[in-house]
Amino acid sequence: MPLRSGKVPRDAVHHPLFARYYARISVAAETRMGMGGVRGRLLDGLSGRVLEIGAGNGLNFAHYPGTVSEVVAIEPERRLRKLAVEAALRAEVPVDVVPGAAEALPVKSEGFDAAVVSLVLCSVRDVPRALGELRRVLRPGGEVRFFEHGRGGGRVMTLSQRALDRTVWPVLNGGCHLSREPVRALRDAGFELGPYRRVLMPEQGPALPTSYCVLGTAWRPVGS
Repeated sequence: MPLRSGKVPRDAVHHPLFARYYARISVAAETRMGMGGVRGRLLDGLSGRVLEIGAGNGLNFAHYPGTVSEVVAIEPERRLRKLAVEAALRAEVPVDVVPGAAEALPVKSEGFDAAVVSLVLCSVRDVPRALGELRRVLRPGGEVRFFEHGRGGGRVMTLSQRALDRTVWPVLNGGCHLSREPVRALRDAGFELGPYRRVLMPEQGPALPTSYCVLGTAWRPVGS
């Protein structure tokens, strides 16, 4: 059972309108934008005990391989967490959906072989603190799989991303930010970067402020 490491509000995030919208568009994106294939590549080859941060409505759960012994999925938003619980019941691996915040994970230190962050670092309130928590809960040598969107494109696009971040975008999209740099954030938090590659979503069609994604692997260094 997950063990709380401090007081974490049961509903640390409350974005009911965005949660309804996200639940609809994310399901459509599985096929229309190829997100199902991305999820498969993100999770392929994982094993052992896995922590997923910001599980949303649980669309990753169907893609975990049978080599995973358990998934503990943290989701702070109530409506999305309810949908994640329903998805967990359909999963082929054991999934425990837990309320909590990325900045204060309600689990024991060094209790996981791997962690998954998927379209979540854009919206956490304090990225360095959240990644510090991620290091805490991974065993030394533990693996991070990440798929995140962030800053990208030319000068006009990056200026547009920053302008949207300062104005309407986070308010309308559940705290999401467009111009964060997930690879740099992982490196600054002390993770060792493994292979990663840039991905445009959707792969064909006009580039949007949300299109610039990165898919890859990092590790908590042994001895840290």
